[in-house]
Amino acid sequence: MKARLVQDGIFTLVEDITQTIDPPQHGFYWIDAEPEDLDVLQPLFHLHELAIEDVLTEEEQRPKIELYESHYFIVFNSIRFDDEEIFLRALNIFLGKHYIITITRQKINEIRALKPILWEEEVTAPDQFLYHLIDLIVDNYTNVGDRIEAKIEKLEEDILMHTKKSHLNEIIGLRSEILWLKKVLVPQKEVIATLHKKELKLVSEPLKKYFGDIYENAVKISETFDTFRDLMANLREAYQSSLASRANEIMRVFTALTTIFMPLTFITGVYGMNFDYIPGLHWEYGGVAAVIALALVGIFMFVLFRKKDWL
Repeated sequence: MKARLVQDGIFTLVEDITQTIDPPQHGFYWIDAEPEDLDVLQPLFHLHELAIEDVLTEEEQRPKIELYESHYFIVFNSIRFDDEEIFLRALNIFLGKHYIITITRQKINEIRALKPILWEEEVTAPDQFLYHLIDLIVDNYTNVGDRIEAKIEKLEEDILMHTKKSHLNEIIGLRSEILWLKKVLVPQKEVIATLHKKELKLVSEPLKKYFGDIYENAVKISETFDTFRDLMANLREAYQSSLASRANEIMRVFTALTTIFMPLTFITGVYGMNFDYIPGLHWEYGGVAAVIALALVGIFMFVLFRKKDWL
C-alpha cells in the first residue's frame, strides 16, 4: 500500500497512513492498495461493509457505482489484449471528499500511465483523478477495438486465401470474447452515465461535462463491438462458403480425373480379354502402340477439359 499527497499534480509520499484521515490544506490523498490492506483502510475511512465484501470476493464483479453517505464505491474493468486472449482486470475505487483509494489484485497499466497526466494537468481534486483514470481506461478499449478489427481483417484475408479447420476455432473464440466484452461495456456505460447525469456531491458540476465526453466515447465503443459481432457472423459464413467451394473444387478435380481414366480403363479392359483375334495382339509393337494410344487419349481429354475450364 502506498499513500501519496497530490498537490497540483505533484506527488508526496505519506509515511503515516493515519495522516490521510484529515483533509489536507491543499490537494488530496491517493492511496494505491491491495485487498489485504482493507483491514487498515476500512476503520480509517469508515468504508461500507457491502463495498468491502465486493472487493474481497474472488468472483468477477459487474461494473457499478454505489453511493454511500461519505464516499462512493466504483467498480470498473481495465482491458488488456495480447493477440491471443482478452483479459479484464477489476479496478475498485473508493472516492471520498479529500481522498481516492484504488484497489487492484493485478497491475493495471492505466494507473501507471496516469501519473504524468496528473502532473501535466495539475490535478488537485479526487474527482479530477477519477475522470482522468476512467478516460484512460475507455481510451484503452478503443485501442483494443482497433487491434480486434485488424485481427478480424487478417482472419478474413486468411480464410479467403487458404481456408483451414483451425480458422473455425479462431472465429468461435474471438466471437465469444467480443460478446463477453459487450456484456461488460453495457454496465460500464451506466457507471459513466451516472457520473455524467446524476447530482453527485463528490463530483463537481463542471467536471460532469467531461464525463459526458467519456460517455460518448463509451457509446461509440459499444457500437463498434456490435459491428464486430456482425462481422464475426459474416466471417463464419465466409468460412463455410470457402470450405464448401474448396470441397467442390476437389470433387471437380476427382471427377475430371475419373472421366479421363474411363476410356483408358476401357482400352486396357478390352486388351485384357482372352481372345485370340484382337487387333495388334500379335504385332511386335502392339504394346508400345497401346501405351501411346492411352497417352494420346488422356492428353486429349485433359486439354479438352482445360479448354472448357473444367479443370
